[in-house]
Amino acid sequence: MRQKKTVAIDSFAFTPGRKLAGTYIVERLIGQGWEGEVYQVRHHTTGIDYAAKLFYPQNSQGHKALVAYAQKLHRLRNHSMLVRYHTEEVITYQRQNIPMHISEYVDGLMLSEYLSQRKGKRMPAYEALHLIYALTKGLAQMHYSNEYHGDLHSDNIIVLKRGLEFEIKLLDFYYHGRTTRSKLLDDVVDIIKLLHEATGGATHYKNQPEIIKSICKGLKRSLIEKNYKNAMELQSKLEQMHW
Repeated sequence: MRQKKTVAIDSFAFTPGRKLAGTYIVERLIGQGWEGEVYQVRHHTTGIDYAAKLFYPQNSQGHKALVAYAQKLHRLRNHSMLVRYHTEEVITYQRQNIPMHISEYVDGLMLSEYLSQRKGKRMPAYEALHLIYALTKGLAQMHYSNEYHGDLHSDNIIVLKRGLEFEIKLLDFYYHGRTTRSKLLDDVVDIIKLLHEATGGATHYKNQPEIIKSICKGLKRSLIEKNYKNAMELQSKLEQMHW
């Protein structure tokens, strides 16, 4: 039997009201990454909102990405920062079978959106450190379990603020295969890039307090690795800071 040729998809571009798998009604696009797109959808009979991740066929290796994604969520089901897995579906799009992962929907702001609403599109150093600490604590749980995230950026982190503290939810992650030291370090570098972004990026870096510079290390990977190789070590650094 001739194998069907995979046609690359750059965007599903589903509009509100579109029904997926005959069950889920698209509300809005809430995230996009290398593997695919994530939509807020509503179950048509119960009215319950979920997050639906759809995988681009050229990057998902059939259903391997969905299976790996679901299995990883199951292994990390007790980690508070991750959304809860619900079920999987398959839809047909452009004559191709597209795997769709249904999980818990969290009502909050994407970090990119949260930053865009702040004065100057950035956060004061102390507040940004609180945000990054909440993220680092969650990632430390994951790294302690010998798992990694693999795709941390401001468009897949959901921010919920509770008084003086931040609650973080991760909308997505990427499966690159087994956990290695390099992949754990990738997560740490990504966290530090987020601190750099949250405090205003390169434009404001030279005026940042020394505590920010001591963590960011000019975003030089070799210098970051000398100080912390995983999220547990970064968490320890943040908890022992002197102001």
